[in-house]
Amino acid sequence: MGIKRTFLIFLLLIFSNGCFAVTPDELSKQATAFYSDNNFDKTMELLLQIDENKRSAQDWLLMGNLLDEKGEKEQAIFMYQKALFANPKYYKAYYNLGNIYMEQGKYSIAIEQYNKAAKLNQTNPYVYYNLACAYLKLGKTKEAKNALIKSVTLRNDIPEVHYNLAYVYNKLNKPKLAQTYMNNYNKLTENSL
Repeated sequence: MGIKRTFLIFLLLIFSNGCFAVTPDELSKQATAFYSDNNFDKTMELLLQIDENKRSAQDWLLMGNLLDEKGEKEQAIFMYQKALFANPKYYKAYYNLGNIYMEQGKYSIAIEQYNKAAKLNQTNPYVYYNLACAYLKLGKTKEAKNALIKSVTLRNDIPEVHYNLAYVYNKLNKPKLAQTYMNNYNKLTENSL
């Protein structure tokens, strides 16, 4: 009888001390699920329940994404920087910073961010594609070509990469290569219709 009573008292103590509270990791997982379902208000609500010191880089990134969607660019930048403080090797934060700087016409800063993202994740073709777009905005055609070649090598089915390669080779006075990539672009876009 004593063991059962002790066990019941133990359970009561656990419940009364709130040991079954939702952990930051569980809140983070729930927030990510709501974000995936485009329920952005619930996502932010859950993320704000996590103590700042316990937020992961992913949590800060999602907060940045939500603020970016609302047009609150400076707050989004702050959140992406917080993500990098939480994990300096979180390439997605560099990538998203690059995207904001591209939108703002700060192409050199965007290139810095994309290069940091590329060093941390060399397998994402969109990092190289966006890097190429930033180079093109600065008139750096050869650098853009190199980034686009890397992108198309990683993934050959992104029509915009082929289109921009056609543009770049045309600028570099290589019409045959330009035509090859334009043909690829046309094939890819025909298949997507």
